[in-house]
Formats: sequence, structure tokens, C-alpha cells
Amino acid sequence: MSSRRNGQTGSAAPAPRTLAEELRARPDDALVTLLRARPDLLHPVPSDLTQLSTRLSTRASVVRALERLDRFTLQTAEALAVAPDDCPSSTLVGLLDGADPAAAVATLRAQALVWGPDDRLRLVRTARDVLAPGNGAAGPTGLGPTYAEAAAGLSPGRLQEVLADAGLPTTHDPVSAVRAVTGLWADRTRAEALLADAPPGVKDVLRRLMWGPPYGSTPSARPVRAATARTPVEWLQARGVLLPAGPENVVLPREVALHLRGGRAHRTVEQLPPALEAAARHDPEQTDRAAAAQAFTAVRTVEEALDLWSTEPPPVLRTGGLGVRELRRTALALDLPEAETAFWLELAYGAGLVAADGAVPERWMPTPMYDEWLRQSVAERWLLLASGWLASTRVAALVGSRDAKDKVLSPLGEGLDRAIAPEVRRAVLRQLADLPAGSTADPLTVLDRLRWHSPLRGGETRDRLVGWTLTEAEQLGLTGRGALASYAVALLDGDDPSAVIAPLLPEPLDHVILQPDLTAIAPGPLHTPLAQTLAVAADIESKGGATVYRFTPESVRRALDAGRSADELHGFLAQHSRTPVPQPLSYLIDDVARRHGRLRVGAASAYLRCDDDALLGELLADRRAAQLRLRRLAPTVVAAQADPTTVLTQLRTMGYAPSAESPEGDVLISRPDARRTPPRTPPVPVPDGPPAVTEVLLGAAVKAVRAGDRASTAVHREPGAAPSALPRTAAAETLAALQTAVLTGERVWIGYVNAEGSASQRVVEPVRVAGGFVTAFDEGRGEMQTFSLHRITGVAELADD
Repeated sequence: MSSRRNGQTGSAAPAPRTLAEELRARPDDALVTLLRARPDLLHPVPSDLTQLSTRLSTRASVVRALERLDRFTLQTAEALAVAPDDCPSSTLVGLLDGADPAAAVATLRAQALVWGPDDRLRLVRTARDVLAPGNGAAGPTGLGPTYAEAAAGLSPGRLQEVLADAGLPTTHDPVSAVRAVTGLWADRTRAEALLADAPPGVKDVLRRLMWGPPYGSTPSARPVRAATARTPVEWLQARGVLLPAGPENVVLPREVALHLRGGRAHRTVEQLPPALEAAARHDPEQTDRAAAAQAFTAVRTVEEALDLWSTEPPPVLRTGGLGVRELRRTALALDLPEAETAFWLELAYGAGLVAADGAVPERWMPTPMYDEWLRQSVAERWLLLASGWLASTRVAALVGSRDAKDKVLSPLGEGLDRAIAPEVRRAVLRQLADLPAGSTADPLTVLDRLRWHSPLRGGETRDRLVGWTLTEAEQLGLTGRGALASYAVALLDGDDPSAVIAPLLPEPLDHVILQPDLTAIAPGPLHTPLAQTLAVAADIESKGGATVYRFTPESVRRALDAGRSADELHGFLAQHSRTPVPQPLSYLIDDVARRHGRLRVGAASAYLRCDDDALLGELLADRRAAQLRLRRLAPTVVAAQADPTTVLTQLRTMGYAPSAESPEGDVLISRPDARRTPPRTPPVPVPDGPPAVTEVLLGAAVKAVRAGDRASTAVHREPGAAPSALPRTAAAETLAALQTAVLTGERVWIGYVNAEGSASQRVVEPVRVAGGFVTAFDEGRGEMQTFSLHRITGVAELADD
């Protein structure tokens, strides 16, 4: 294997002249590191190192790489952007106020943003243009254009005047003149001597401009001589300290500003992130218990919301999402603020537990996955919610805000995705994980540290996500009292936290306490089947440490509509009550059951059927039924000019207990678990850049780039004599030879028959054999090719050159 392929160069090897030359000298593992850090370079795989170096310098790729630098590494790049080309390390240290940039330079070099030896560091030109733009913008350092750029519009005569007033020898060569002034500001002694005689006010002007922005306005930026200068600005203009930047603007050149700053490119060099200190300390065990209690509440809140939507699924807006009234109705049923309700609904949506059913009209309802979720343990159910939240790009806190088109963002609708959300959530929780167990952190400190680790990434969205993440993590049970739970650390590490959180979760109860006032008290969390049945047969009156359910005629009728009989309700309550069933509750169930189903409503527009003609006569005489426009068709049948749902609702409002029936005359049972969508998959997170690359792809890509580069840079000649006939080997021998060539990086002859039946001989360097195809560099065509394995007739070794 050649030394170029391994990146081995002799100690006396000349410095690379281009980025492509330096890439050729890098070992394969360095190229793998580069491609792993900048995966956008692999789409598609570059044909050779020259193409790779070109792609490395594109603005989109450079900006993406800069966004992932920490503040000190970015400051190092910014310092190189304002330094001259071929910057020595000593100059860079001075620009960074003495800070050691070795680690930062190594990072920049690994990502091919910087190349060249340490005594001649070169920032990629595109990165220089981004960090130190030459279009009049000051850039992040606050430094203006170089003296040569700022003086480009001055006439030769004006340059001579500047030289004379600055006390420098005149020269008729504009280039020499600019070099002389630049040299003055590089000499600290001469520069200080020039400013020592400045009149009052001059240093105040320089202090306002030295840290940026370097541009100032003046009534007139006309040429002025030292003898006629009257103001501090004119004094500076006469000596070339300030140069014209327009009819009424002046600019402080870069070299002057660097002298005034003491050679520093930044006011403050931030080599290390802000310290993360605990804001408060709690008992770790109590923290875990508080977090686990909230995790249990999170599971039950989602369960309660979806049980509600099982029986009363809300409609989907025409533009998608959930309407304001439906969100308010759900929040009222859950006894929660609307913003928190939106969070739970988004959590269920991201976990794939709720979706639109696709019918007409379309409604939101639980998916079949919800039923599977209910059968799992509480720990497993929580894990699905928590892991879904960590990976989701949807941000529930944006609900109610407006998008760029001034449209209000609704729950479960479009416009809530933020690609950076998963990264910020993990980063915030990692900050908490770095603290001692049971410790909380100041949100501002967490935000400052995130800003240090990625100053160009996220902006205002990132800043807001930090606060939202801390709030949502507490609601979800990842934190307790602001401190990270121990099981949350396992989740962040990619481990299953179920075994850790399960012992901390409250033990569900299988009983309630029935009261004579038609209420039932649940002294703690209930088993899911018990809680679901109670939610149907009774109304939740209050929540807290204990939940109070109240039985009403409407709630008992609801249980009968769901298929429960009076005997089943009596048996259910007797089984799950720690006290005898109160007599008033038994009377209520029997009374509602006696009247339930006497009236039956079917579809005509609608009809009512009842064996008691006296009851029908009473109904016809009731003025409250006038809107139904009832008409008797037979002693036991009445027709209505309204749909069955309206008739059922109105009759129940009037105090009756009708039931719906099918066309065959059977009572229709309304079962909560019957309202389900067809199978649905959770929403796919919005990708944040190119997909992650595998180690296999990285290795194959490096081999392909190396092969292409050798072909593009080598002196072309015939690679040994071709076989006299088309190479032919057995299929097993062909496969083995190609796999060996991939491992050794050798070139081989192959015989190939294309789809048209034409046979040819090719010299190729295989880089991958998989799935019945061979990916190889075809030296005859000078590009990567994919060959069908079954069309390769055989393989032969190359003859010696």
C-alpha cells in the first residue's frame, strides 16, 4: 500500500500548497474523522480528494461546520479570519490574548477549516469570508476592513498628504504608501508617539470605535490636512487614523483597532465554558420519589385525555390540528391549563398514541397502539412517552404563537417542528446530569453554557427551548424539584430505566370508598381498568392526593350505554368498595336502569319506538320536544324530523334515558375502546441536516475517494497486459476474489456483460461488495461504478507494469 494512501510523508516533505494536497497526506482515519464531523460531504460521495476539498469550501458546508464549534474554537477561527494569510501560531496567540489555541486549532484542522503547518496556518477562504466579510460589515470581532481595503478609494495625492501629516516619508507608489502606514500601526512605539500629541477628545472617539462597530458618521468626510483640522475626527482623518467610508462616514482600519486593543481580536477570550454550580441541593432519594410521582401523573394524564377522546373524538381542522374550542373543552375535562393540555396531547401524538382517523369528517382519536400501551406496565408506558419527547422535533410550547404568515399555531397541527429541539433537550439534561445528585441549576447558567458550546446554533429558538425543556422535564417526571432523577440519567445514556423507576412509582389501588352522598373516594392512583370504569360510571369532581367521583343519573346512563347492566354495576361496586354500597347509590342505579332503553331511537330521519304508548303520548305533548317535530306513526312508533344523534341528545336533556338501536332492532352499545383510528405511525422528526453516517459507509467512502484520487493524479498508462480472453471464473471464486480486493485495495481485471449483452474487460478497484452488487472505481471511465455481481463473468489479477 502506498505511503500516500496511509498519509505518511517524510520529515522533509514540503508544505502542502493546497487543501487537496494536505488531504492527500492525511491518514485514512483522519479522513474518517473529517467525514464523520461533516456528513454533508458524503451526499454524494466525492469522486476524489480535489472534489472533496472543493466541497469542503462551499458556503453551506462551511457555515454548518462553524455552527457546531464551541465559543473558544470559534474565536480562534475568527482570529485567523482577521489575521494575515499564513498566520504563525505566535501571532494567533497574541490575537487570543495569550490563550493557548492548540486544541482549538486541532479541531479546526480535523474539520478541514484550517490547513497548513503551525507556522503558516491558513483558514479556508470561505470561512474567512463568513467570519470577516469584506463588504463593509464588521464581522463578529467588530474589526473593520484592512488598511489596504479601506484606502483603496484614496487618490495617490491624498495618500501623500496622509504620509506627510503622519510624519512618514512620502512615496509616489500607492502600494508602498499603504505599506508604510500599516507598518506604523504594527510598531507600537511609533504608534503611541503619534497619538501622544492628540488633542482632547481624540481618544474618546477611538474608544467608541475600537471594539466595533468601526464605522462612524461625520458631517463631512472630506479630505483635511493636519494644519486645518479643528475637531478630533478631523485630526484623525488628517493622519489617516480614520479613513472615508462614504460621503458622511468614516471607518477605523483593522490594523489601527488591533493596536488600540493591544493586539487582541476579542474584548474577552472565553477559553472555558461558564462554571456550572448547584443552585440548590435536595435529598437525592426525595428527588427521585418526587420525579417518579410526576411520571405516574404524566402517564395517567395522557390516559385520561385519550379515554375522553375515545368517546368524544374532536374534529380535525381543515388546515390540520385541533381547534381552540376543542382544546379548551379537553383542558376543562382534565382540569388543566390549556398550555399544559397542549403539551400532553402533543406528547401522545409524538408517541403514536393519537392520530387523525382519515374519515370524512376527520376526527382525532386514539390509535390501536394505545390499547397495546394500556396493557404495559406504568414504567414501560412512561418510557415510551419520555423517549418520544426526547427524540421529537415538535415543540408544544409554540401552541398559540404565530408563524411567519401570522397564522396561529394549533396543537397537533403543522408549524410546531423545530429541528434543534432534540439536541437542546439532551444538552440541557446533560448539564443537570453533570451536577451532584439532587442538585438544581440556575436556568441562566445552563443557557450561558449552551451558548458557549454552540454560539452560532439555534439563536432565539435555542434560548427559549432551554426554559421550555426545564418546565417539560418537570411535568414529564424526568426531574423532581428541579433536579435530574437517577433513572433519567440512564435514559440519557441509552439504557432502559424501567427497572430503576418501577420501584419508585406509586402502587395502584384496586379499591375505592363509597359514600352515602353518591360519591366515591379513590385514596390514591387506581389500576387502569378500575379508573376507566369509574370514569364512565361517575364524573370526576375533584383531583389531588385523593380523587372524588360523583355518581349522577347521566353518568349511570353513560355506563349502561357502554354495555354495563344494572347487576354488573352493583357487582362491580361491591367488589371494589371497602365499604358497603350505600342504599342511595343502589336506588339510583336501579331507577336509571328501569327507564333505560324504554325509548329507542333509530334512523328514519329518526324514529322512536316504545312499548309504552302512554310514554310516547307524554313525549308528544311535551313542548321541549317541539324542535324534533315528532309525529306518531303507530301506537308504539313516533317519527322525528331530526337525525338520531340530535334526538338522543335532546331526549337526554329532557330527562329521559333513551338508547340507540340498529336497523335490526338491537340496542347499540357505545364502547370507549371502539373509537380507534386505523393503524398509524408516529410523526417522523424533522431531520436536522444530512442523515447520520455508519462506520461501514465511512470506510467505503474513504476507499472510494482514495481510489478516485489515485486515478486522477497518477500518470496514466496501460495497467499491464489485458487477458487474451474475457476473464472467466466460477461464481464463488469471483465473489471471493472481489472481497479480497476490497480488503487489500488492489485493482483487478473483470469481465463484464452489460444489460444489452455487450461483453467488455475493465480495470477496477472494488470498494464494496454487498447485496448482489459491486461498487468499484472504473479506471477506464475515471469514475465510481456499480456492477451487478451476476453479470461479472470472472476476475483476473493485473499483470506487473
